Amino acid sequence: MDRYDQAAMNAAPLPPVELRQDDTNLLSTLKTLLFFTILMIMLPIGLYFSSKVYVFEAHYGMSNKDSYFYAAIVAVITVHVVLAMFVYVAWNEGSRQWREGKQD
Repeated sequence: MDRYDQAAMNAAPLPPVELRQDDTNLLSTLKTLLFFTILMIMLPIGLYFSSKVYVFEAHYGMSNKDSYFYAAIVAVITVHVVLAMFVYVAWNEGSRQWREGKQD
């Protein structure tokens, strides 16, 4: 057992791994996906509760039942806006990567 530990200590450290173009594209794609995933969860829920309490009940004086309905509409519209933004960003990122691949 001690021989393995000594051999591991004497081994030369591995050279740093260089990121290839494919790895940077994958990392960029994953960051974009993570950003829009968080946005898709947080934004509709946050806008639902804030619009229900502050806009529809406090500002417009709606009842509790009516404010639920209109706040849900705000949340659904927000989901569609976030999805449209994701499709737009993904489309532009894919076409940019395709153009860069064609130039090589």
